[in-house]
Amino acid sequence: MADHSASQNISVTLRIWRQPAADQPGRLVEYQAANCNPNMSFLEMLDVVNDDLERRNEDPIAFAHDCREGICGTCSLMIDGEPHGPQSGIATCQTYMRSFKDGDVITVEPFRAEPFPVVKDLVIDRSAFDKIQQAGGFISVRTGAPQDANALPVPKADADLAMDAAACIGCGACVAACKNASAMLFVSAKVSQLALLPQGQPERDIRVLNMVAKMDELGFGNCTNQYECSAACPKLISHDFIARMNRDYLAASFRAAFTDKPAAGSGGGA
Repeated sequence: MADHSASQNISVTLRIWRQPAADQPGRLVEYQAANCNPNMSFLEMLDVVNDDLERRNEDPIAFAHDCREGICGTCSLMIDGEPHGPQSGIATCQTYMRSFKDGDVITVEPFRAEPFPVVKDLVIDRSAFDKIQQAGGFISVRTGAPQDANALPVPKADADLAMDAAACIGCGACVAACKNASAMLFVSAKVSQLALLPQGQPERDIRVLNMVAKMDELGFGNCTNQYECSAACPKLISHDFIARMNRDYLAASFRAAFTDKPAAGSGGGA
């Protein structure tokens, strides 16, 4: 991979997906990004391209962004067929032009998945993730003053795992990388971060059942354990959380089956 850490500027050709609206067809359009400082981020480069388009009274390229610090996940782009670009463990906003060579042709597209419809150009609607969260990614607790830090002891290993799962920023790279558009890595991270903590235990079963059901309802595909998801994740969320969620789901389904349909003879004499 090229490292243009020196001051030598580079010029690249961009093939960018342009789509005026969700109900209109899109196509790849070529743009030139000339004399890019190798230390500018990919989004800063797009800003420069947009400034040039606006000077020519052309419609700027629509792309989503917010924090530009790798925290919010809204900057998600498919760069040369890879979610967030060629480097590992970073979001699009943390991808720098030094990752590319002078003269490169770079294809930039939105994440492709049926539950992530294109809004305009490179902007997609990821509200499907919000609906999965709303289905069970919360705990019911009393409001008021916070408890003392040691009021609910949590084993160090569990606390570390919960923090690892909570690092998920919900960008959707796992869905974009998966050939089945599966959301299992995202859902398993959101399920696991609560299932590992005492506060998440009262609703543990209904949470995993509801979130998985909502994921299926929204049209995300099945997981076939090829782990493109964890490889593309900017926060390097482990696919081990998928196995953890599968165990929780099976256990919750078993308990729900006996709760809803008691076994024959239950409640009576042996």
